[in-house]
Amino acid sequence: MTTSVLVNRHCEDREYFFDEGCFINELLNTEQDAAVSIARAKVQVGETTRWHRLQGITERYLIVSGQGTANIGDENIELKAGDVVVIPAGVRQRITNSGEDMLEFPAICTPRFVVEAYEDLEAGIS
Repeated sequence: MTTSVLVNRHCEDREYFFDEGCFINELLNTEQDAAVSIARAKVQVGETTRWHRLQGITERYLIVSGQGTANIGDENIELKAGDVVVIPAGVRQRITNSGEDMLEFPAICTPRFVVEAYEDLEAGIS
């Protein structure tokens, strides 16, 4: 029996700064595995990402280093390495790096992240 194995090789050069206010490296985001996507996010010390929400996509943050405060809906949740927070689809969110080191976490989306689902809730606000 032949199986189809998908391997997505890590490439540091794919990291980019996203207008939301964090660095992103798409580790896995393909139609071949449309059930999930995984991106590594990094938020610099003292920075806060923009308010946003994902329509139809549940997102999970697994904090691997640093500490932060996630604002999810009306809740403020303190997070540290090893914590996982689940953000329901359509709920407004942002995260602040409240520590002294880079805040780093994989953002795991189900189904996979597509740009059409992203809504910037601060667009047009000055």
